[in-house]
Amino acid sequence: MSSNEQTLSVKNLLGIKDLTASDIDLIFKTAAEFKEVLQRPIKKVPTLRDTTIVNLFYENSTRTKISFELAEKRLGADVVNFAASSSSLSKGETLIDTVRNILCMKVDMVVMRHSASGAPHFLSKHIDAAIINAGDGTNEHPTQALLDSFSMHEKHGSLKGKKVAIIGDIAHSRVALSNIFCLKKLGAEVLVAGPPTLIPKHIASLGVDVTYNVNEALAWCDIANVLRIQLERQDMPLFSSLREYSLQFGITKAMLDGLDKEITLMHPGPINRGVELSSDAADSGQSIILDQVQNGVAVRMAVLYLLASGKK
Repeated sequence: MSSNEQTLSVKNLLGIKDLTASDIDLIFKTAAEFKEVLQRPIKKVPTLRDTTIVNLFYENSTRTKISFELAEKRLGADVVNFAASSSSLSKGETLIDTVRNILCMKVDMVVMRHSASGAPHFLSKHIDAAIINAGDGTNEHPTQALLDSFSMHEKHGSLKGKKVAIIGDIAHSRVALSNIFCLKKLGAEVLVAGPPTLIPKHIASLGVDVTYNVNEALAWCDIANVLRIQLERQDMPLFSSLREYSLQFGITKAMLDGLDKEITLMHPGPINRGVELSSDAADSGQSIILDQVQNGVAVRMAVLYLLASGKK
């Protein structure tokens, strides 16, 4: 890889908050090279041979886990999958016990997803392996934001001055926070939209605009990144019903066709079809949702490769 002359300014990827614009640019350049590799008949680049990576998932996530596992195997790493539900955690093992076991196994990298905000940060203070945050509570999901911004960059070029609307359940979404940090570092303008009950009161302090009107958001933006309603993270009902939400904030192909411009439509998945997006909108020519899935492997390969290079 030609990008190996440069390294990231961090030794772990705990959040976008910790990255510089130069770090993001390096990840994008490296991901573009890996994406080229993934088009070849032989898709492996054994740059992480003899590197052991543990996927430590305390929370279910089929898509993110498969994407990381594919990225790791494409790089030739030795992969160990650790699922909390089938592990000794169900017998009362604590995170610090897990840490000690990882240290004994001489693991080089850990990809961690946890329902508690700050869990990967805790892990990074206790082990020498490189930690990649695959989502912690309602805090951050850095690789999702990187693949989202990479997909936007691929479609639109520089994001400087581009108008990006993040629409949906902002309050419970770690994707929203990481996206805001990433887009602001790349010079984009950001607007969040959704019901007042799903938008945090402090959000404007992050340098974003707020609207409670989805049509206003669509008319303003170049790119709409629509988020899933996170019912599993809501302690109490925050809107009357999914049908009511869909009527007020759901996006349809007719709404996109009614705009005086063409906007790009995104969604980190999985989509609640008929709730935040209608099927004809999700499957329309304006959607780059499948590109996001494909780009996820290349971006995660780039992150793994660059962090491993920084440890050598």
